[in-house]
Amino acid sequence: MDNSSLRLRRIDGEHHFHPYTDARDVERNGALPIVRGEGIFVFDSDGKQYIEGMAGLWSVAVGFSEPRLVQAANKQFQELPYYHSFSGMTHPAVAELSDKLISIAPAGLSKAFFTNSGSEANDTAIKMIWYRANSLGTPNKKKIIARKNAYHGVTAMSASLTGLVKNHMAFDLPFPIVSHAMTPYYRPDSRLSEEEFTELCLADLQELIEREGPETIAAFIGEPVMGAGGVLPPPKGYWKGVQRLLRANDILLITDEVITGFGRTGNLFACETYNIQPDVLILSKQLSSSYQPIAAVLLSDHVYQPIAERSSEIGVFGHGFTGSGHPVAAAVALENIRIIEEKRLVENVRNLAPIFRSKLEALTAHPEIWEARSAGLMGAFEFHADARKEPGARAAAFRAVLLEKGLITRNIGDSITLCPPLIISAEELERMFDLINSGLGDFLAGERGSDVQAEK
Repeated sequence: MDNSSLRLRRIDGEHHFHPYTDARDVERNGALPIVRGEGIFVFDSDGKQYIEGMAGLWSVAVGFSEPRLVQAANKQFQELPYYHSFSGMTHPAVAELSDKLISIAPAGLSKAFFTNSGSEANDTAIKMIWYRANSLGTPNKKKIIARKNAYHGVTAMSASLTGLVKNHMAFDLPFPIVSHAMTPYYRPDSRLSEEEFTELCLADLQELIEREGPETIAAFIGEPVMGAGGVLPPPKGYWKGVQRLLRANDILLITDEVITGFGRTGNLFACETYNIQPDVLILSKQLSSSYQPIAAVLLSDHVYQPIAERSSEIGVFGHGFTGSGHPVAAAVALENIRIIEEKRLVENVRNLAPIFRSKLEALTAHPEIWEARSAGLMGAFEFHADARKEPGARAAAFRAVLLEKGLITRNIGDSITLCPPLIISAEELERMFDLINSGLGDFLAGERGSDVQAEK
């Protein structure tokens, strides 16, 4: 993420090594201090208000400073601030959360294992699948297929699953046990029909399976909608075809709903939106609205039973984290799910999604915006590339313009992405797009002025 053109202010914490940043840029320019949140808004240390158009990191479903989540955390801190679930121990919050998740999850999932982040959850899922392969007497069936432009995390294994080049550079990744299929992104300027493009994606996956050998491939992992790759919804028929190929080759399906889970696409899970039946489901982010670090790996019985059998033979399933199923995180997640249900936030997404889509698509009336795309309340609009500038430079500069106007977005390549809190109202959505349209007018006028000066 390029922050070089942002007007940032330094705050105490000069020894903080920031994630996902240009470290030298932060050293020079400092960081923007956000000190308070309320609803869909956050405020910096000068009191300036911003619409948080990315819900933090795709994650704050119920908005900022939700008192019920604060109360749930305080109550749990007072009753049992920490305990674990190692060695047959448990506590009420993690037991109740496990039952709740299985009760609302897609059919066929039967067990919940907890980690502290989506990265850890995806890493854990791969370890579980390897463990299962050994239990079934198929020790060579360990390879994983992911996809280019996918995002699955930043641990060594989950970063290998991720298909973004900059997440691999200088880290000696990806691991060779991971292969990446083509990105299922249908470009509107394609010479193929959408159906033909889907067949191309499926043919690519089939060729990859045949090349690697289906007897060596344990699982395929995918986001229902690619998030950090630029909000890329799948083409028609894609997931139906992928599942057909996986079943035919005895390959498990890991569905990464770290971003899309808990209502983002207009259903409680994007598996419902795209008719996906996962063997393993990964959840995080909106699970607790990121008020507490927590993630879940949900397993089908088909996956769980061989793992349980091998753990009995060995005497232990030798994996877990100190904070796995932390009682405070579990209590907050439970209350967060109750709020999503009681406030009918999934229905709010369904109601607002057509408005959100139409406003995004209206941006393409500007000749410099060539595409808009969305799924539920996550979307993006993309600038035409400018051969005179570095790739992504226009989106990075426009993000800075929007920040000045009071809207936080994210630039990914030549795209600006949006993922507002699920509590956003129609009026607040209107305000968000007013800022975008105003900013776009100013930005494009500024570009034209710069071009005139350059010609002189």
